[in-house]
Amino acid sequence: MAPAITLAAEAPKLSSANTGFMLIASALVLIMTPGLAFFYGGMVRVKSTLNMLMMSFISMGIVTILWVLYGFSLAFGTNNSLIGWDSDWFGLRKIGLTELWPGYSIPIFVFMVFQMMFAIITPALISGALADRVKFSAWSLFIALWLTIVYVPVAHWVWGADGWAYKLGVIDFAGGTAVHINAGAGALGVILVIGKRVGFKKDPMRPHSLPLVMLGAGLLWFGWFGFNAGSWLGNDDGVGALMFVNTQVATAAAMLAWLAYEKIRHGAFTTLGAASGAVAGLVAITPSGGAVSPLGAICVGAIAGVACAAAVGLKFKFGYDDSLDVVGVHMVGGIIGSLLIGFFATGKGQSAATGVFYGHHTWTQLWKQCAGVGAVLAYSLVVSAVLAFLLDKTIGMRVTEDEEISGIDQAEHAETAYDFSGAGGGVIGSVAHAPALAGTQTKKVDA
Repeated sequence: MAPAITLAAEAPKLSSANTGFMLIASALVLIMTPGLAFFYGGMVRVKSTLNMLMMSFISMGIVTILWVLYGFSLAFGTNNSLIGWDSDWFGLRKIGLTELWPGYSIPIFVFMVFQMMFAIITPALISGALADRVKFSAWSLFIALWLTIVYVPVAHWVWGADGWAYKLGVIDFAGGTAVHINAGAGALGVILVIGKRVGFKKDPMRPHSLPLVMLGAGLLWFGWFGFNAGSWLGNDDGVGALMFVNTQVATAAAMLAWLAYEKIRHGAFTTLGAASGAVAGLVAITPSGGAVSPLGAICVGAIAGVACAAAVGLKFKFGYDDSLDVVGVHMVGGIIGSLLIGFFATGKGQSAATGVFYGHHTWTQLWKQCAGVGAVLAYSLVVSAVLAFLLDKTIGMRVTEDEEISGIDQAEHAETAYDFSGAGGGVIGSVAHAPALAGTQTKKVDA
């Protein structure tokens, strides 16, 4: 997604086709955030449903404003290898209607809004790890700080024209490092600070609505085509089409692999496993889909499906409460997808870089991928933990234990997701049904 180098004689002109394509892709990426809200909202207990939805929706408000004010300038302005800046882009003050993104045939406004959608969903991904226990005000402030201190610099490293990872040659087509490893490592940093939910590893915590989970997964799968194929910023040379195909192929392979793992290890094909496997495949192909062939995409998806299915159980082994498996799916899936570029890159897609299996056993690209993965993981983990610690010691990150037990929806939003009084015989009916409806999510695979 960083600017290409073109000769003066080849200076592009505004393309209405590419501009329209990118506006559609931007809308597809935006719909992923409500899709994520449904995906996460179905996986929590009834008493946390609205809070889970709001943790995603509030990102659409906060990030939009901050991105326009300074986020875009810091992420994509030219300044140095660590952070960008362009004063003309502050508040989008001095951008012409037809002023093109350097090296491409789309307006700067279009590139800006496409990247805005990425910035919106990335902190929202973190929310799944914090279900049931975080103050909404603290979460909102965390989004603003995390976007500024974590997401913006990492986006510049990976996609900025003078970002160090971009100049090194780290391949990240659409966000394996900047989005998924960044969010997954950030989630791990926060949960190590704020601690476990009340009843973790003791009480059953089953999803309250698997149909909501499947709806959310479907919206994510649909929107991801804009997320991935749109990241080529046009549709002129076939690379975007390759990414579109690989997105579908890898997602299908990961879903099947996750289900096979479940059946072999636990004896059942679950809907939650199908949804989670699909997301794992989408995550893994995000960095790699422009560099691998469709056969390589099958391998990437299958490996990610099995690895992520196994990884979600690690929280019970190591004792960190990653409520909805953000670490196990997004961090692990992002790492796998980014590193497998070093093995499966064909040199015939987005660049001439080849992996071990296609480059006469050269390990050059793999080492570059390791550098990008390691830097983003370490930076996001440490800085996110520090941010959570400072917020926890000042305004407090967690609701009280009583509020968590009684339900964060009522405590933080003065609402409940479902009104059972009209469907089950009034107050008596609602009370009678409450125990059955208060089940929460357990781990996806190792329950």
